[in-house]
Amino acid sequence: MSTASVPKNEIRIISHSTLFYWWPVWAIGFLMALITAFGGQRMTTVPAGATIREGVDLKIGDTHESRTVLVIPKDGKIALDKNGKPIDPHLRMSGSKNPGVLFCIVILVVVTITNVPLRGLWSVIVITFIVSITIILAILGKWDDILEGFSLLDIRINLGGYLLLSTVLFVIWLVVFLLFDKQIYIVFTPGQFRVRLEIGDAETAYDTTGMTIQKQRSDLFRHWILGLGSGDLIVKTAGAQAHHFDLPNVLFLGRKVKEIEEMLRSRQVVAG
Repeated sequence: MSTASVPKNEIRIISHSTLFYWWPVWAIGFLMALITAFGGQRMTTVPAGATIREGVDLKIGDTHESRTVLVIPKDGKIALDKNGKPIDPHLRMSGSKNPGVLFCIVILVVVTITNVPLRGLWSVIVITFIVSITIILAILGKWDDILEGFSLLDIRINLGGYLLLSTVLFVIWLVVFLLFDKQIYIVFTPGQFRVRLEIGDAETAYDTTGMTIQKQRSDLFRHWILGLGSGDLIVKTAGAQAHHFDLPNVLFLGRKVKEIEEMLRSRQVVAG
């Protein structure tokens, strides 16, 4: 036996900044840091002219062993500790270039998506263009040349670099998401809604009679790929002095709009 859902008495709509969509950057950064930390490789810097020699006979303890060694030029300078002794390699960095390349690609993609809005038809056009270019390049047999060119791209970031960028970005993201974003909102209650669109401003109340709410056409890349179902909300009041409110980047907007509509319908039924 099913029961009808009870409409909420208060629905809060929070407008988030575009920084919310940057979560993949710090998430991938932490992942790359883990891969680097457990990879076991170390990095060091050597002067120009340094070479690698194989099969060099070294005396280690009481035995002689054949090792691969790095030969520094006679006048070359390397990192020394406070006692003037060479510092052993200790900075952790992945032996593969893939983590650094992937991290940079994620940053570039997020920057593009958060700054170039592609709503409705534009999203379809961009996807169609990407698919068409992919097929054309495959037919012309150019993908092998393109992938070979990418193989020359070598970007490496050590463990400290990943942790610094990801931790600072995550802290800023968390503070903005949990503190500053919550200062910009619209609160709907039966019969009225309260608005605050600037941090530090006072609330302003409006009547819901004749009010219209509109879910703006979604940006496929920003709202669905990065926003996990977010959207932009437009609220308009009725009367001679109508007001227009835009709340971008509202999480779970589809569900919120349904709850508001249900609240308004229940109020009309009670009033009738």
